[in-house]
Amino acid sequence: MRILATSGGFLPAELGVYQWRPGPLIAHAIHLAGDPARPRFCYVGTAMGDHVIGTNAFHRAFAGSEVRATTLDLFPMPNVPDVRAHLLAQDVIWVGGGSVANLLAVWRVHGLDEILRECWESGVLLSGVSAGSICWYVGGPTDSYGPDLQLAPPGLGLLPYGNGVHYDSEEQRRPLLHGLVEKGDLPTSHATDDGVGLVYEGTELVDAVSDRRDAAAYVVERRADGTVAETRIEPRLLG
Repeated sequence: MRILATSGGFLPAELGVYQWRPGPLIAHAIHLAGDPARPRFCYVGTAMGDHVIGTNAFHRAFAGSEVRATTLDLFPMPNVPDVRAHLLAQDVIWVGGGSVANLLAVWRVHGLDEILRECWESGVLLSGVSAGSICWYVGGPTDSYGPDLQLAPPGLGLLPYGNGVHYDSEEQRRPLLHGLVEKGDLPTSHATDDGVGLVYEGTELVDAVSDRRDAAAYVVERRADGTVAETRIEPRLLG
């Protein structure tokens, strides 16, 4: 039962933002899944409405590799005959970024909240970036509703913490997460700078990794006196 929750993953290639290449966090996801010879890797782009540009960029990123790359699309209808069977057959499920509020609503309509829990309990590595990180937790700050960040709707809750993403690159993220923890709207929370990923065994945080230097992870928790403490975690730098 493993989750890799990140503020990174695929990296832009020289040709542009929708020309992706697998970064060190993607390689680490495959490693956590046991380094299969031909890893089954499924991209879930619900948070961007299954946008064809992202789907194409994902497939191009693995072109010519041993990765058996597939996507799960839910718009306008599921693109596989049996969503549960398809996801349970994967080594890695990677959830892309975008609107976590929309993602969670659509997933629940299609029963993915229960299916993804079953995948997790069956040993499929759950992973993703931004919205694809927050979704595994209780919740966290989101821009799903507009430029002023708000608390996301309840996540899947596989991890009993709040989650903050893009902690170093978007100025509203840190103060809002601190405020939500201080008020009790979120429990103890885990946050990541861009390029950082958190590894969980079951619900226990066991590792922090990064694809860049000078980035970190953080634990944000409410003290007994009602104030908030932030503890920095230095991640391992991935090759």
